[in-house]
Amino acid sequence: MWWGLASGIVDTRGFEFEPAIEDIQTLNELALEGRLEVTAISLATYPLVQDRYMLLPHGASMGSGYGPVVVGARPFTRDELREREIVIPGRNTTAFLVLKMYLGGEFDCRPLPFDQIVDEVTSGRAEAGLLIHEGQLTYEASGLKKSVDLGEWWLLETGLPLPLGVNVARRDLGADTLASLSEVLRASIEAGLEHRREAMEYAMRFGHDVDAELADRFVAMYVNELTCDYGDEGRQAVQELLSRAERVGAYDEPVRVEFVQ
Repeated sequence: MWWGLASGIVDTRGFEFEPAIEDIQTLNELALEGRLEVTAISLATYPLVQDRYMLLPHGASMGSGYGPVVVGARPFTRDELREREIVIPGRNTTAFLVLKMYLGGEFDCRPLPFDQIVDEVTSGRAEAGLLIHEGQLTYEASGLKKSVDLGEWWLLETGLPLPLGVNVARRDLGADTLASLSEVLRASIEAGLEHRREAMEYAMRFGHDVDAELADRFVAMYVNELTCDYGDEGRQAVQELLSRAERVGAYDEPVRVEFVQ
């Protein structure tokens, strides 16, 4: 999504961008501290930073009928998962929030960097793991079995795509700056989709030993028309997920879903 900025093909309108190449849990923690002016975060983290950040109307990662996957050496039922320790990619991730909804409350869990979870389960150090990113596509090659695909469960529950990652910008930039910045970032996403091969080559430099075919499959799952603009369906999905999270007591304060105009 940011190839357009890195390549210089997009007019930055005087903005200067410095990439922060971090995993999503680290970006969540940086946003909680307000250290980044623009960042990707987990949607589950947005209510915790809503006083400082606004949602950008583009850049979301949404899966329609697919999403984070819970795996183990064998498939577990929902009741069995409630009784097991599950390694997770971070407590602030949307995947963790949706898994809590699926299981009906708190469960025994242990955070690990997302790219260590498959090995933790295959080694037997954990019975079950919650996979995000490319792990959703590669776990079978490691001999692991799916217990539940949370994106599939969410679609059956709501009829909506599952919003996972979002882009946000700090409110203190001011309305005019936010509007102009949003247009630049949208142009970069559109440039990446229009120049897919070049953008993929750029993105592969930051991959975790993922081959080109797998990376292309993963990007096709999460970078699409909903990434350019949430649209009515995407905004409804965001509201539904956060409303359900409120009802189960996930947040101390009411959630205000506000997009940069």
